[in-house]
Amino acid sequence: MSNWTCPFCGLHQTVTSVKTSTVESAFSVQDCAGGPMGLRGIAVGCSNEGCKKVQVTTEIITAKQGQNGFYIYDPETTFSKKIVPDSRAKIQPEYIPLVLREDYEEACLIKDLSPKASATLARRCIQGMIRDFCGISKGRLIDEIKELKRRIDADDAPKGVSDDSVEAIDHVRKIGNIGAHMEKDIGVIVSVEPDEAQLLIELIESLFDEWYISRNTRAARFSKLRSVAASKEVQKTKSGD
Repeated sequence: MSNWTCPFCGLHQTVTSVKTSTVESAFSVQDCAGGPMGLRGIAVGCSNEGCKKVQVTTEIITAKQGQNGFYIYDPETTFSKKIVPDSRAKIQPEYIPLVLREDYEEACLIKDLSPKASATLARRCIQGMIRDFCGISKGRLIDEIKELKRRIDADDAPKGVSDDSVEAIDHVRKIGNIGAHMEKDIGVIVSVEPDEAQLLIELIESLFDEWYISRNTRAARFSKLRSVAASKEVQKTKSGD
């Protein structure tokens, strides 16, 4: 058994033997430069009754021929790719604007294939959040970040926008070449490394949590309190009659 988070529904769960399956097979290619190779397929099924989707990962593994012609597989892989789903994007709630979710999902999808294009989409998503959630719209992303910091200092930022979330934006901006990326127009594609693109993706996920999800959670909690209070008032009125 192992701990696992479903990439489809986000449920944290313990995976049992009946919910996972591994298939291994050797390639029939002789005299390979790196030695015999094989293919491993790993399937993990979600236990959530409302999901039940299956994650599939494919790995290229090294192998050697054992006794009686059987192949022994090296646990170390030379290549691994999750093919279902085809992205590491986390499932985001539908109350987050669709255009933001699309930019985020595409940035995750192409992070390894084209880090610079991924970073461009991530910067656009961050700017979209600042404009949508914070109501700040200027010519450049860096100017919008500066204005958001000014509003935080003046205690004039939207509810839910904390010092921590703005500091996270600024910290990422200062790391490596990302500061230069933030200074450029979001339509300009600049050189960026995969780990830098990943930092921008993680920043988006943090802002989704800190801003949109926290706001929705507060609204739902307060709505429930209002409903309870209204119900109590009705009961008091009836008891007074």
